[in-house]
Amino acid sequence: MTRGRFITLEGLEGAGKSTALARVREYLQRQGIDPVMTREPGGTPLGERIRALLLGQSEPPMAPATEALLMFAARSEHLDKRIRPALERGQWVVCDRFTDASYAYQGWGRGLGAERIAALEDWTQGALRPDLTLWLDVPVETGLARAAGRGEAPDRFEQERDGFFERVHEGYAALAERFPERIRRVDAGQPLEAVLTALEEALASAVTRWLSGTEAH
Repeated sequence: MTRGRFITLEGLEGAGKSTALARVREYLQRQGIDPVMTREPGGTPLGERIRALLLGQSEPPMAPATEALLMFAARSEHLDKRIRPALERGQWVVCDRFTDASYAYQGWGRGLGAERIAALEDWTQGALRPDLTLWLDVPVETGLARAAGRGEAPDRFEQERDGFFERVHEGYAALAERFPERIRRVDAGQPLEAVLTALEEALASAVTRWLSGTEAH
């Protein structure tokens, strides 16, 4: 059986990932594909409990290394219980954030550095990497204003200062430059319909190749 495809979406707070995820699912379903939709941190019962720890407030504040290790603990469970089994069954998986977020948020944002994240990535994932990552690139100020406008209580990450998110953005930009074949940048600062059109075009380009068999795993 052919392994399923693994698609991830990345972006800062307020980038519009929830709306984008719905559009990705709709597009794939039009191609006859019913994807497994999941998220990080989370995706499993244990992962969701870890998510609550990561997003909730803690006193004293959580150490950056603790945060990174909890992210990868949730990811290890997610891979073992949901992502790998689905891919091995031939299902496609669409995930709201994955390891690129650990590089951006913990590696760059918290200052842990890419080498530590890479070591955890190799240990946890082995050779598994997403087939396609759609990066919703929004200016920090725009994203945070959108997030604040949702009217919801901010989580632990959303309460960080602008400087933290500037570093996170730098991280995503560096990853996109390093992995241009996998990471497709979508300008999420545009009006919504323009963002969704660009997103679908980037997705369609990859999916067409995969379904035609012109690109192997």
